[in-house]
Amino acid sequence: QVRLVESGGGLVQAGGSLRLSCAASGSIFIAMGWYRQAPGKHRELVASITTCSSTNTNYADSVKVRFTISRDNAKKIVYLQMNSLKPEDTAVYYCQALDILGSTYWGQGTQVTVSQ
Repeated sequence: QVRLVESGGGLVQAGGSLRLSCAASGSIFIAMGWYRQAPGKHRELVASITTCSSTNTNYADSVKVRFTISRDNAKKIVYLQMNSLKPEDTAVYYCQALDILGSTYWGQGTQVTVSQ
């Protein structure tokens, strides 16, 4: 059974930092990513990373430079380090994983709130 367990969300002031973690289990994953959904908006990609031998990352323009996605393959954990947070980063953040069979899985979501 595939499980994605997210942690690290919370409330932070603008300019602050948070680190999200996503622990994956139950399959062999080839890519993982973070998406977010703000109230009244569509879910959007924040950052993604391949989890095979090579490391390729991709970021939304709005978070480049401020956010960093990384992985610990041994622990099957993907991190999202978020710095210089802005109120517009407020959203529910979801972990997504793509496994070797082409199936996509989602975590339960973790709330990130950035105050003025």
